[in-house]
Amino acid sequence: MKTRLGPDGLHIFDRRTGLNVLFNEVQVEESKWSSAPRQVSLALTNLCDLHCAYCYAPKHRAMLSADAIADWLIEIDQAGSLGVGFGGGEPTLHAQFAEICSHAAKKTKLAVTLTTHGHRLRAPLLDKLNGNVHFIRVSVDGVRETYENNRGRPYASLLARLRDARAQAQLGINIVINDQTVDELDELSELAHEIDASEILLLPQRATSSVGAASDAVGRKMSHWVAGYNGRVRLAISEESSGGLMTCDPLPLEKALRSYVHVTASGVVKVNSYATDGVNIGAEGLLAAIHQLGEMSRGVH
Repeated sequence: MKTRLGPDGLHIFDRRTGLNVLFNEVQVEESKWSSAPRQVSLALTNLCDLHCAYCYAPKHRAMLSADAIADWLIEIDQAGSLGVGFGGGEPTLHAQFAEICSHAAKKTKLAVTLTTHGHRLRAPLLDKLNGNVHFIRVSVDGVRETYENNRGRPYASLLARLRDARAQAQLGINIVINDQTVDELDELSELAHEIDASEILLLPQRATSSVGAASDAVGRKMSHWVAGYNGRVRLAISEESSGGLMTCDPLPLEKALRSYVHVTASGVVKVNSYATDGVNIGAEGLLAAIHQLGEMSRGVH
């Protein structure tokens, strides 16, 4: 169990079960608030062995140092972060991926989350990750032909990898919402239930050099589907994309950098993975860069 202090009260979190308990009647003076964001995502590498048209990740080659990551994880753990999410690119292509996960799980109290296309989640790697990753997010953009057209990999192979991953850790599926996938949300929610997923994360398509952003019509379809959703798997959506949707926010005062930051594979900390501006992480460490980013966001010089 891990404790975090913030403007919303006393937050207790169990990374093994995902249990969150908030004592919002506890008033915490500002000087005692945890100084690190609740969640930090790290793009371990820009490398990926898929070529999805709607991928917005940077295409230049970059990879974070495992030694630097180890130092940053100790920093944010001691400063009150509850979890770290490893992504990319495809994070499993980092040469020291398994070792990074092991360090995070064994040397910190952080919940370790992985976002992946899933096709590398086979026995040798899963064996190394056993007990070192607490939640796995797999990108599932459509079913059958839609998925294969989007991702360029066999859908049957994906299903096998999903079941293998669920045997090792809690599982979620991420869905890029576009004019193809929005009409398959019912089938995707059924799949999530069948594989015992804990969460469905909706990600409206962002514009890239190859494709445009999800249209207003797609957004309306998604909103209509969400409004009528009665499935058993919980729904989630990013803060930037949640406008107009009914969402539950148990931590209304813990916003912006208190809630989340993203670190690129080039070692730049940003408010989110879509942001164009950020701060290079220097010798002073990740927390110093986050503090500098906060001052930049507030217009402090």
